[in-house]
Amino acid sequence: MDKAFIKGLRLLETLALSEQPRGVTDLASELKLTKSNVHRLLMTLQSQGYVRQIPPHSMYELTTKIWALGSHVIHRMDLINVARPAMMKLAEITGETIHLSVLEDTEVVYVDKIESAHHIRAHTSVGMRAPAFTMATGKAMLAHMPDDYLERFRPHLRRYTEATRTTIEELREDIELARAQGYSSVLHGEWREGIAACACAILGRSGELVGAIGMSGPDTRIKRKQIKEYSVHVMEAARTIGAALGYSRPAAYPAIKSRSSDPAPSHQSRRAP
Repeated sequence: MDKAFIKGLRLLETLALSEQPRGVTDLASELKLTKSNVHRLLMTLQSQGYVRQIPPHSMYELTTKIWALGSHVIHRMDLINVARPAMMKLAEITGETIHLSVLEDTEVVYVDKIESAHHIRAHTSVGMRAPAFTMATGKAMLAHMPDDYLERFRPHLRRYTEATRTTIEELREDIELARAQGYSSVLHGEWREGIAACACAILGRSGELVGAIGMSGPDTRIKRKQIKEYSVHVMEAARTIGAALGYSRPAAYPAIKSRSSDPAPSHQSRRAP
């Protein structure tokens, strides 16, 4: 057990429960630690943006970073609870695996799923991460991010399957297409072979991106025709979840406004699950 880490957590908890800034001596006394130990922990927390010093008396208090982390967790829990009914309905309509995902830097994280009843299906697990540039849910969410966000992927672009998009230019084509049609789709898996999928972003009260809902299954069962049919229901599920979260402009979903001056490509490009 990391004793220094535990001391840091105790210090964070103490500051979080304090109604006013605290001094080193005061904190050391309450936590039964040496002043040098408390000072060292405070400097570490300050360097990471969790604590700030209040001049001129060397008092310390938490920043809003810890609040932002907590809000993110609460928001994710709210998203899961709100999304469940729409996910269940989508699973009944399509018969395929339904995923609820969020974007974390360059990855998508599966936060909830409903398994397909089919014996042959897309195998994933809640908590699993995948490269966002290879996933339909990832590209659906990237369609709502600024264009320069794609530069984050440049060091990570690599080929996972024959269908993987491996350049920023190819990725941008997929994003523009997702913006134009309101959803992202895949005919052949870009992260795992043999997976077809479609996904739509979920927007919150202020129109901010909160996640994506997607449907996936084997490409032997899900062809282009099924993708087109299912995409209507996937977008409807995203609208329903967004409305439950307070988003009041669902008409924005079918055609996402482009965030760059480049025209959307007219050809059908390969997309990811």
